[in-house]
Amino acid sequence: MESSHNQETPVDSTPSTEPDQAAATDKPVSPLGCASRAIRPLGVEYGRKLATEAARVALDNNGTEVMVIDVCAQSAEFDFFVLATGTSRRQLHAISEQIDDALEKGLEDKRLGIEGYDESRWIVLDYGSVVIHLFDEETREYYDLESLWADGKAVPLSELGLEQRQGEKNDSSDES
Repeated sequence: MESSHNQETPVDSTPSTEPDQAAATDKPVSPLGCASRAIRPLGVEYGRKLATEAARVALDNNGTEVMVIDVCAQSAEFDFFVLATGTSRRQLHAISEQIDDALEKGLEDKRLGIEGYDESRWIVLDYGSVVIHLFDEETREYYDLESLWADGKAVPLSELGLEQRQGEKNDSSDES
């Protein structure tokens, strides 16, 4: 049985003036500044669609401080974070279950994993290209993922066709 790993691939033997220049061109990059479909077979736009739907569901279920962060330039594993805050265990469970329903039934995407559902202070839903973080207020403030992923681009909800309810904080509408 022959393995495809034994096939030789052409190597660019052009000398580089910068040591990291060759490594930087190893991965094709899309115009969005993210790795190409070779790494993201469904494309970055598919992740954006999932993130938009998750944010919409969080808003529809009275989630507050809903934020979408584009991290495709910072991560090879996922493209977007969706963050939302809930005020109770029951609300966090409802948001989580409604997001699952919308993404699995509506968009036919299967959740890869879930963490924190029983504790209900920080629920993480893993959809591959999108990771959804649902927090209670204290936990969100303590871990401050917005600052940890500050190199990512906060996507204004208005760009996604969504709107935070009046009087609710929306960090993703701030332009950096």
